Parts: sequence; structure tokens; C-alpha cells
Amino acid sequence: MDEIVLEAKHRSVIGKQVRALRRAGIVPATLYGRHIDPVAVSLNYRETSRIMPYITSSQLVIIDLEGEKYYALVRDKQIHPVLNTLQHVDLMAVSMDEKIRTSVTIDLHGESPAVDERSAVLVTGQEYLEVECLPADLPERILVDVSSIKKVGDALYVRDIQLPASITVLTDLNEMVVLATYAEIEEEEVVEGEIKAEPELVERGKKEEEIE
Repeated sequence: MDEIVLEAKHRSVIGKQVRALRRAGIVPATLYGRHIDPVAVSLNYRETSRIMPYITSSQLVIIDLEGEKYYALVRDKQIHPVLNTLQHVDLMAVSMDEKIRTSVTIDLHGESPAVDERSAVLVTGQEYLEVECLPADLPERILVDVSSIKKVGDALYVRDIQLPASITVLTDLNEMVVLATYAEIEEEEVVEGEIKAEPELVERGKKEEEIE
């Protein structure tokens, strides 16, 4: 993905008064990091809400704060529980020459023969990997090919994921990422349905006898 640049301005309005900013099309945000004091900033609502759904937890964005640029990670996005509107954003500024630790989303791709040929289902165990690396080496997401899962019981583990040497995986290497298993057939519900049907038939038969 191309570089994402968000224009930001210093913000003096804080607390409950930020409601007025939101009504004016502004998203309050906080920019912080190891080498800067926390700064209250404002972002354009239309621009920010358009791109935020596509930004992963490990994707770098450039914050242009009135001409001064910072590389940052989106650490938190607060969404209104009813209106589903963006309410606040936490941005962590990073230094490009210092390693950072963060979570990277795992994306499964490809087709598993266990699913296509044996009617298996894939169960995921890990949705993220905890990694350490320089910001420039940070992947937006980690793609895991499931085409090697050919039969029920086959699985992929963290140790099976191939990453560049510049990235250190902090997640336990023995953690399961994805497993092929049988689809559960809710036989008990079927049996219970059959058992429940019999008393109904008996009761109806009694009533018919009484009518006769």
C-alpha cells in the first residue's frame, strides 16, 4: 500500500468540549512516543474515517503536524457504540532507527485440499503474531498459505511461518495457527427432536381414540 499521510493540527480543546469538534467534522487524537511528550491533535473526520478501517495495527502512517512529520502506528480507535462513528484515535510515534514490538495480523490465503476434497473446516488458533523489528521492516500483515493442509488433522504452527531474518517472532513457536478438523454435526439435536415427537404422537392418538 502507498504511504498514508494524515494532516494534523495542534488541538487546544480537550475534555467534554471535544464534542463540538466532532460536530464540526474533526476527530480528536493524541500523538505520543518515547521521544515526544503527548500532543493533543485534531484530524479531518472525512479523510480519517475513510482510511482507518483499512489500517492494520502494524501499518505505518505519516502524521503531518503542521509541517513536522512523524511516523506512527495506530494504537487505538474509539468507535461510537450506537452511531458507529470514529470518536478518537491514539497514535504512537516511532523512531525509524529503533526496534519496536507490536502485533501483526495473520491472513490466511490459498485453498486447502482438506476443505475442498474432505469437507473439513479450518479452525484458527492465532490471529496475530507478536514481533520485534525496525519500523521499516514491519509487515502490514502476515500471509499464511493453507494449501499445504491436505487432510483432517493437518495444522500449521507459528514455527512454520517463514519471515525475513530482520523480524524476530516473540509469539511461542509451538502455538497453533490453523487446524483442519471435521465439521460438527449436531446429532444430539436431531435425536432430541425425534424423542420429543413420539410423546406428541401418543397424546394425539389418545385424543383421537377418545373422540371415536
